[in-house]
Amino acid sequence: MLELYNNTNSVCAQKVRLALAEKGLQAKEHMLNLQGDQFDPAYLKLNPNGVVPTLVHDGQPITESAVILYYLEDAFPQPPLMPAAAADRARVHMFNKLIDEYLHHSCMILTFSTAFRPRLLKMTPQQRDAEFFKSPIPKRAEYKRDVVNNGLDSPYVREALAHHQKLFGWMEGALARGPYLAGNSYSLAECAVIPYLMRLELLRLNPLWDRHAGITDWWRRMRARDSTQTSIFARMTEADWAPFKNLQPDPWPKVQQVLNAA
Repeated sequence: MLELYNNTNSVCAQKVRLALAEKGLQAKEHMLNLQGDQFDPAYLKLNPNGVVPTLVHDGQPITESAVILYYLEDAFPQPPLMPAAAADRARVHMFNKLIDEYLHHSCMILTFSTAFRPRLLKMTPQQRDAEFFKSPIPKRAEYKRDVVNNGLDSPYVREALAHHQKLFGWMEGALARGPYLAGNSYSLAECAVIPYLMRLELLRLNPLWDRHAGITDWWRRMRARDSTQTSIFARMTEADWAPFKNLQPDPWPKVQQVLNAA
């Protein structure tokens, strides 16, 4: 039996839902609102970092979204989401490594400095700190505090944008070789990357890849794919859309200014 602890808007949970959909697997879902329930002692026993997703397979918890993707491939190899060629398999690992080490943090920076900032600014500084420092990773709390206080003027924003530009460079190079990120078929690289482009789109930052024709075509195809529609878009309620619907001010002019200054 498969169980998935997740959240609709979590990019990491979206990765796993994409893989489950592509493999035709069903999991019993436990939805977290991430307003503090991720720190419930019962959940921390499954995932000591207090994050989503957590996959439980026949009672065994598996954490970390990239690890879960590879676990699903090992436990349920059909249909395959890893290429046959060793070089293409390495590309899948490299995309996941880039996301784990750089891009996920950068996504957090851009999200908290824009869409999530208005709700948090309604709290007192003490209330915000209390929420941030519930995280078992103290450094993450420091980053969130800075970007909520300073928005897109935070010094962390420039670095976050640079990491996204690196991703686009990798993607454009990969897509010059074939229709997908790691060869001629959809792979775990797609599962890993799709949620991050979707998040940029929700933040009105899709102009970041406008000059990359290959990425524009890839995103059009991935966005329309059944697994993307059913595991991400069709699941979003009004509450899930709400943080992204009325971004004020529009973040793109400021982001463009930061990029030009860099």
